Amino acid sequence: MGSVRKASAWLGLVEDNDERYYDDEYAEGTETGTGNQAWVTDPRVQVAAETAEQQDRRIATVTPDSFRDARAIGELFRDGVPVIVNLTAMDPADAKRVVDFAAGLIFGLRGSIDRVATRVFLLSPADTQVVAGESAGRKADGFFNQS
Repeated sequence: MGSVRKASAWLGLVEDNDERYYDDEYAEGTETGTGNQAWVTDPRVQVAAETAEQQDRRIATVTPDSFRDARAIGELFRDGVPVIVNLTAMDPADAKRVVDFAAGLIFGLRGSIDRVATRVFLLSPADTQVVAGESAGRKADGFFNQS
């Protein structure tokens, strides 16, 4: 089967007639050792999203289109989730309204607001510490101090 035909079959545009890799034993259901048992996940393995939610290690990103999307920002922040608000897609008047809303939100819930980039803000709940990138991992006498 040519590469164009393979790509067309993968996209579902043509029927896949290539049966070189078809396994008769697998199709008949003859598995070795497992019988008719259902596949069971190891209980020590957890999905990352579930683990993050259990340990409150989530950060939400919101890119509002209009001021109506401010409610989603407020609900996430009220639940204790840090929120990154990207206002680059909004017109300046609505973006100003969202920033005013966010300022009231962090004042009422005793959080903090940090500018990450132009028109991108991080809303942090009261129990979250934001560490600045410059002084976080460097020692005064470390490698980068070349004086």
